[in-house]
Amino acid sequence: MRRSGILVGPAGYPRPLTCPSKQEASPDTMGSKSLQPSSDIVSSLGRALSDLGLAGLLGGQLFGRLALHPAVTAISEPRERGEVVNAAWRRYGAVNAAGLAAVTTGWIGARAGEVRDRNLVGSERTLARVKDALIAALAVAGVASAVEGVRFSREAPDGAVPLRDGDHTAPQASESARRRKRRLNALGATTIAAEVGIVTVNAALSQINFRHSPVRRRLNPFR
Repeated sequence: MRRSGILVGPAGYPRPLTCPSKQEASPDTMGSKSLQPSSDIVSSLGRALSDLGLAGLLGGQLFGRLALHPAVTAISEPRERGEVVNAAWRRYGAVNAAGLAAVTTGWIGARAGEVRDRNLVGSERTLARVKDALIAALAVAGVASAVEGVRFSREAPDGAVPLRDGDHTAPQASESARRRKRRLNALGATTIAAEVGIVTVNAALSQINFRHSPVRRRLNPFR
């Protein structure tokens, strides 16, 4: 919609028909430009690392909960089950740590620049704030899972905590080990929910951007 040389975008936000020249650019516009990624390559690399990190986090959780944990019932000795489960999660800890760092730092960097609130409108801003909450939940649950996992594995030498399966302790396990295992299960469910939520928000944001016409993208380079 045009009103006196102004293109009105979603939610009635006015958008200039042409980008202002350097001389005409306002300080606010110049500030936004200075916060854009220095190059598309750097920005794309950051997004790729964040996506890979999220894939590693979610893939590891699903494999552990749906494949590894049920499979260890094939081991007859409960303590050996605990040793195998704890050894597997300890080895995957480096992947989880790298993935969590990539996802959180990537989003923090994006929110400080091209995805800051003033560069978004309508549902974009709402989705970005939902993702803020999901990233925070993932960071807290991820760090807590790592700490609690280490403590759980130290309940017995070599991580050999008696387990009925990967999700439940055996009757001979200590009460402390049982409590820690329940906490780990709850934290695992929280991280999976946060990761699925982030994937969903990312898809919604991508779809919004895809639906923007080439003309609108040219008129508003900060979308």
